[in-house]
Amino acid sequence: MAVQDPQYPARRFWEKDTGQQHIRLTHIDRDAVAEVLREAYSKGQLDDEEFEERIDLAMRAKIEADIVPLTDDLGISTAGGRSGAVPTEESASRRAEDKEPLPSTPAERVVAAVGHAGNYFAPVLAPLVLFLLSDKVSPYVRRQAMESLNFQLFCIIAGTVSVLLFWLVLPITMIIYCALGWFALPAVASIASLAGKNWRYPMFFRLLKDN
Repeated sequence: MAVQDPQYPARRFWEKDTGQQHIRLTHIDRDAVAEVLREAYSKGQLDDEEFEERIDLAMRAKIEADIVPLTDDLGISTAGGRSGAVPTEESASRRAEDKEPLPSTPAERVVAAVGHAGNYFAPVLAPLVLFLLSDKVSPYVRRQAMESLNFQLFCIIAGTVSVLLFWLVLPITMIIYCALGWFALPAVASIASLAGKNWRYPMFFRLLKDN
């Protein structure tokens, strides 16, 4: 098994050959870069202005070459488990599948909580607006808004189908679940978001998924 030379750390996922840096980025790619920047910010490598500027550029990046200048001077480079490791494309994808919490600031947690609680006042519309606006601003808010929107769509679809099949036992149970969940779960989700958790509504299908 090859041993990684500390003088030549493993490449970040975006540090590919120059000819490969025209590849278009995915949301998972941008999430990985955002995590690097948040770690650097928490260590004091970036001040408030630099952090906000780089996060904004990372969320608006289109190709891999756009990412390199945002992290090149941070020295957070390896993916092999040493101190200062950053996520590779594979680890970022695995984190998305495992639904591990994304890094978040207190302000992002409040906004995510508002996205969940907004369903009491503007069902579907509140998380939809937040989902669209947060696409290039905050990976954490985007994921929570997407989860909230998925739950609202789930309740509408599952509830409608269950009403049409009301004479069966299972649809009646689903109607009760949707009714109770609609009123109780957004509050639970709001509290979880304020705590920085990556809240997942209990449902058996999701129409929207991360790329």
